[in-house]
Amino acid sequence: MSGGVDSAVAAARAVDAGHDVVGVHLALSRMPGTLRTGSRGCCTIEDASDAWRACEVLGIPFYTWDFSERFQTDVVEDFVAEYAAGRTPNPCLRCNEKIKFEALLDRAIELGFDAVATGHYARVDRGPDGRVQLHRAADDAKDQSYVLAVLREDQLEHCLFPLADTPSKDLVRAEAAERGLSVAQKPDSHDICFIPDGDTRGWLAERIALEPGPIVDADGVELGTHAGAQAYTVGQRKGLAIGRPAPDGKPRFVLEVRPKENTVVVGGRELLDVDRITAIRPSWAGAPLPEDATGAWFDCDLQFRAHGEIVPARARVVRTPADRTSADRSPAAEAGDDVVAWEIEPTHPLRGVAPGQSAVLYRDTRVLGQATIDTARNARLAAGTGA
Repeated sequence: MSGGVDSAVAAARAVDAGHDVVGVHLALSRMPGTLRTGSRGCCTIEDASDAWRACEVLGIPFYTWDFSERFQTDVVEDFVAEYAAGRTPNPCLRCNEKIKFEALLDRAIELGFDAVATGHYARVDRGPDGRVQLHRAADDAKDQSYVLAVLREDQLEHCLFPLADTPSKDLVRAEAAERGLSVAQKPDSHDICFIPDGDTRGWLAERIALEPGPIVDADGVELGTHAGAQAYTVGQRKGLAIGRPAPDGKPRFVLEVRPKENTVVVGGRELLDVDRITAIRPSWAGAPLPEDATGAWFDCDLQFRAHGEIVPARARVVRTPADRTSADRSPAAEAGDDVVAWEIEPTHPLRGVAPGQSAVLYRDTRVLGQATIDTARNARLAAGTGA
């Protein structure tokens, strides 16, 4: 129970369904802010108090479990390491993978509980073969299946999402008010919880050694100087401070971040078009497709950011020798074994695709699985025609 309206109503519905429910709030910071600021954060003392009050209304036990040390290692330090390597991570997805549905779920099962229920908007169903599947929620605007795509089949067997079929958030708030829950009108949390002021660049500057370096075009011509390559992300336009305009007078965008060279590559908008993605550390959300074993192409839909565009694509599973210079830090790569990856080709070029983002594959409403984007190819750059 985060202290928000969704988890409070999810708990209430679990009680109504006849389950023996215990409310658990996760302490993820050793020094949480005392008060919330608008919609920023979700792990404050105020949030813990709101979760406790909801449990009092529902008449269920309330506990706070301290996962702050693991959160620091698996989420915060991972976030910093990814940015230091020039990638753009999704910490909410990592928190679901490592904390809520691994650390929390493992402890719950050890204590004899059957499942973890949350206020996420997603649905767990059974396929024709009887195996568990993850699906989009009824409310497309609130659907959170993207950040849950990291869940494995064995974890989905122990997940409950009571809000799955609720058609709108307004109905959840109305239900909370009817139940006498004080969080009925509490603002949603939509920022990185461990950066409560929203200043990601400033926060990173305190943890990553940022050094000035060159800003170059796709041909390697130096155009200006940046204050630290790791503070930039692919697709970024603002903050480049390049002294001279582009020859065609159009804006430039960040095309690539090269942390080892401390270099930022920029170019025109058309050079952001991506026609092929390689994604590493894949996992299936349920049973793998038969093509997992054969390496054949399969049709799917691709989403590469939370609440982002969903595009038709085709994908296949590839197995290649481990490359220790790549972003893959999986056990297989470390051991020198073959690395499993997904090769994804959208039906039309995409923009704003950055290494470190999660590529989530769907078939209709079903979540097939996810992988971390390692490389994103622009056909013109690959052909050496970026100028």
